[in-house]
Amino acid sequence: MIRRGLAGAAALTYRRDIVLALRHWGQVAQPLVFFVMVTTLFPLALGPEMAELRQNAAGILWVAALLASLLGLELLFRSDYADGTLEQMLLSGQPLAVLALAKGLAHWTVCGLPLVLLSPFVATGIGVPFEAVGTTMASLALGTGILSALGAIGSALTLGLRRGSLLLGLLVLPLAMPALIFGARAIDMSMHGDTARGPLLLLAAMLVFALTLAPMAIAAALRISAE
Repeated sequence: MIRRGLAGAAALTYRRDIVLALRHWGQVAQPLVFFVMVTTLFPLALGPEMAELRQNAAGILWVAALLASLLGLELLFRSDYADGTLEQMLLSGQPLAVLALAKGLAHWTVCGLPLVLLSPFVATGIGVPFEAVGTTMASLALGTGILSALGAIGSALTLGLRRGSLLLGLLVLPLAMPALIFGARAIDMSMHGDTARGPLLLLAAMLVFALTLAPMAIAAALRISAE
């Protein structure tokens, strides 16, 4: 019964965040538009030569994905904090870490997953060969999951601050550097015909590590912010 109640609470939290995100579709579309705009600006700055774009494609994709993932993170817990939902979560008797994990998964579903699905169209436009599209999607899928976990920690820590978005970026960006390095390396190796298994396994290990520890860190930060 306890497990069933916990699973039901997590499912309801996930469903609620998805419904709220779809009602505010502008917030969902904002990271995608930003991702497309950033990747479009690089060809204008570097020039139309496909060889030069292909050489920098991995870095372009990952920098754009990293910056796009930061959008909306500040609002991840802010509405719950403002309308009293966070207080109800604390008093519900359910493990706050599990509810935080459900909220993080919902954020990845509405922000990270669409970005991954859009990446093949953006990648081919900056010279990524078709053979490397699968690795590109896998790299971004793992990487955006890591970014959502790290961003949720930062969002919980900066909850209630007036200019939390600036501090959020300062907290998350340094922690996201390993994911950026290995993610871009995986795409670059695949574009040159090498196996990208090593960087992808490292990203997968980082994601498992983040999913294991991040919910507890988020729960602790939310309790501090709610006091």
